[in-house]
Amino acid sequence: MRTRVVPPVPRGAVLLLHGGRSDALTPPPLLNLPAARMRPFGSAILRRMPKGDVLLATVHYRYRGWNGSRTDPVHDANEALDELKSLAPLRPVVLVGHSMGARAALRVAGHSHVSGVVALAPWCPPGEPVTHLRGKQMVVLHDEGDRVTSARGSWDFVRRAHRAGVRACGVSMPSGGHAMLRDAGDWHRLTAFLTAGMLGEVAMPPSLAAAQAHGTVCEGGRLLRDLPPGR
Repeated sequence: MRTRVVPPVPRGAVLLLHGGRSDALTPPPLLNLPAARMRPFGSAILRRMPKGDVLLATVHYRYRGWNGSRTDPVHDANEALDELKSLAPLRPVVLVGHSMGARAALRVAGHSHVSGVVALAPWCPPGEPVTHLRGKQMVVLHDEGDRVTSARGSWDFVRRAHRAGVRACGVSMPSGGHAMLRDAGDWHRLTAFLTAGMLGEVAMPPSLAAAQAHGTVCEGGRLLRDLPPGR
């Protein structure tokens, strides 16, 4: 785990998990573009937390790939969550992951410290486990034009998770693709708001709360219009 902000007495923690590859047994490069893509998400989250009492950290992967049954980033994420116990004991943790990192976040979200997951364009192949997420919050953001990971797979995951007792919903983003570059500010703003909501800092918009209650997919443009003004 690499920490970015560690307040003296954190009220909660946010752990960022960047994307990677399906198979790669080499370490991430020094110029790690997937990790760099998550930095503005972290900055937006910090701006949404004006009290400055939220710990922000990033999972550091040993290998670039998921690597089949090895599930390497899952082990790294679990170790990072265990490290957080000493820095923010008994505080809620929200996981924010992209692509492979979102898959890893969803796998480890059964951890006792985790209160919710914001999954960005996640890699959700058929048969991904959901029962361990019972009692958690989960919001999946995906652009249906994504050509790298499947939004349809994400919506199927949301429906299965909801049936398993997860407060889960999807948000169909109007643009962005897999890298979330077009209209990036909308992705950053919505992710920061959802993270604050899962940490109990703000109330979720009624449209999102209704989607979570029914395990449905809501339209991202409308949801963005429903958000209160914020940084």
